[in-house]
Amino acid sequence: MKSVIEKIRRLYDRYVVSETFKFKYTLTIYAITCVHVLLVFFFWFFHVIPMIILNIGSVAAYLYCIHVIKYDYEQKMINTFYITYLEIIIHSFAATLCIGWRFGFPQYIIGLIPFGYYICVTLIDNNRKYFIATMFGLGAAVAFTGCRVLASFIDSFYYLDVSPMWEMVIYIFNSICNFFLLFMFTLIFVIDIQVATNKLHNQNIILDNMASTDPMTGLYNRRSMHMFLEHAVSKEEQFSLIMCDIDNFKRVNDTYGHDFGDIVIKDIAQIIQQEVKDFGHVCRWGGEEILILCNGKLDKALPIAEGIRQNVEKHSFTNNVISIHCTLTLGIATHRENGTIDETIKHADERLYYGKQNGKNRVVSAYDTA
Repeated sequence: MKSVIEKIRRLYDRYVVSETFKFKYTLTIYAITCVHVLLVFFFWFFHVIPMIILNIGSVAAYLYCIHVIKYDYEQKMINTFYITYLEIIIHSFAATLCIGWRFGFPQYIIGLIPFGYYICVTLIDNNRKYFIATMFGLGAAVAFTGCRVLASFIDSFYYLDVSPMWEMVIYIFNSICNFFLLFMFTLIFVIDIQVATNKLHNQNIILDNMASTDPMTGLYNRRSMHMFLEHAVSKEEQFSLIMCDIDNFKRVNDTYGHDFGDIVIKDIAQIIQQEVKDFGHVCRWGGEEILILCNGKLDKALPIAEGIRQNVEKHSFTNNVISIHCTLTLGIATHRENGTIDETIKHADERLYYGKQNGKNRVVSAYDTA
């Protein structure tokens, strides 16, 4: 079980740095790059040379980030976040120094907080990732506050002579870009949570199935059968138990090998499942023994047991080289109102043993041994 859980964990780890993650991350970097391309033209129009140079450098840095993500340099992918983090903070301080606070460029620092949490939690594979993400978030808060304080004490190097309407348009543009990025991060978070929830649900189904079934035959195991039996007793339901055993199975294993013996067990399991269907539960009790919980009393269990016996007798067991016939002996016991589960299992087992000692290939009920 531990090895299975470990395999599932490794599968999830491979999913984290997967094509889906790279697509979402690349889309985010492309969006940031497009914003900086627009800013190049914006600052070119107003002849703010330092910001033109800085934004051209930012575009180059983000193109490098896209290259890193595209070629899946996993160890370097976290560096693309560091580049993004530093670039946005440097750009915000530079914009504040060059043109002041009024155009809203420091707003982009706010987007670093959810972006930082997403990237750190996704890419950093150690117990300190939440602490690191929190530190980056606090750093962004300090940088945003620093820009505001800087704007209060230092006059901007350039004065953009624009009307209040255009000042508002630029501020709204930066706000929309920032909120768009925040919306993207939120949407990515929601999608990842949903994907992780679905994967966890599917993994739980797999683990529950492994814990409740026999891996070779797909039948329920003893643990599951005991749960069904206890439920039936607690609900005071009427049921019968059919204990089945393959006749001369040791001879089959000794003559044709254990692999062929497994084929026999699996084929018989399928025959029994087809015959029982919705009338009860089938369990691999141990070795070649199969226990059936059949809803109802003996009159319902007998025809099911006889149908199983006949179908097994007619079936040809083969591996495309060898073909043989096998038979099955079955013992039936109806659960008594004041009896225990162990007593009912014991009675079914005794009737099975009686059938083995008296000809095999038969169904033995209480009527035969009365």
